[in-house]
Amino acid sequence: MTAPLVAVLDYGSGNIHSVVRALEHAGARVSLTDDHAVIAEADGLVVPGVGAFASVVEGLDTVDGGALVRERHAAGLPTLGICVGLQVLFAAGSEHGERTDGIGLWAGEVTRLDAPIVPHMGWSRVRTPEGSRMFEGIRDQHFYFVHSYAAPHGPDHALTTVSDHGAPFVAAVEDGATWATQFHPEKSGDAGRALLENWLRTLKTRSHTHPNSEEQQ
Repeated sequence: MTAPLVAVLDYGSGNIHSVVRALEHAGARVSLTDDHAVIAEADGLVVPGVGAFASVVEGLDTVDGGALVRERHAAGLPTLGICVGLQVLFAAGSEHGERTDGIGLWAGEVTRLDAPIVPHMGWSRVRTPEGSRMFEGIRDQHFYFVHSYAAPHGPDHALTTVSDHGAPFVAAVEDGATWATQFHPEKSGDAGRALLENWLRTLKTRSHTHPNSEEQQ
């Protein structure tokens, strides 16, 4: 059986190479790229994100990433956002008194965690909804978080997984073929690898003509 080809969107975000390695270990062939033609041929797209909401949006704008994600969502093509890659799917984010528009798939605003200790850094348990494919076989596990901001509520029409740090916040969302996690599956050990394997199983592999490794991009 041919391994699925996953494009990891290269727009200048940090921590990309650890995501690439984690996907390869989970069984994917990986292309690190910002080429929309290559991404169109891939079986799935991963949008990583580290740092500030505004800087991630700015980086995505340089490669027309917002339009790309909206188009994939509308077409039902698999996309996985990680950390700030989840946050920017919401309508907006507020940091240091400044509001930045997000990609806008979901209503709501990402805000600073209401907790005595920020950032939230370390392992926390998540509470998964019934029917989750993302957490199949790994319900109510601990995952690794590093963040100071989060969405307090998920979209009403989607499956939302929550965790707690001072107050409940969105830990993951499953909205059709668009999935996203606030935590880092690539840093979450066996549970994180199992989650990536669950995502890869949702991809439909096709024949590909473009190079399929990050070194060739």
